[in-house]
Amino acid sequence: MREGTILRFRTIFLQPHWLQFIINELPSILFTGSCLIIGGIDEIPFAHLFLIVAVVLSLRLLYAFVYLRRVEYRINGEQLIMEHGVFTRRSDYLELYRIVDFNEHRTILQQICGLKTITIYSGDRSNPKLAILGVKNDLDLVSLIRERGEYIMESCT
Repeated sequence: MREGTILRFRTIFLQPHWLQFIINELPSILFTGSCLIIGGIDEIPFAHLFLIVAVVLSLRLLYAFVYLRRVEYRINGEQLIMEHGVFTRRSDYLELYRIVDFNEHRTILQQICGLKTITIYSGDRSNPKLAILGVKNDLDLVSLIRERGEYIMESCT
């Protein structure tokens, strides 16, 4: 069984699109920009405080961007593997045969940017719900995962 799934399916590598960062952090980006503008005006009292807040928020936004760009999903013949983290990396494994259901969700900003979020529900105790953010709208990931899961189930019988 193991050799058949490896030969039949190639590994798919996914990463959230960079626009997903803008979608996730839009209020923070706008607030940080406002603090920078206000902090740059000399006549405003406590202008330096706005600059400090803007620098701290900018560092948080930088971390959020790097974190999102370092998230990687690998789907092979038997597992969905999610790697994430900036300073330390963590890998979460989800067996494809444990997947129970799927959900595709698109916010208004995701619709504008051509992205979607796919939520996978599984019988796995450590990952009962896994959200894959920032997937391109034209990628039919649900069908790809479903096909691989069905192939595994057929191979077991």
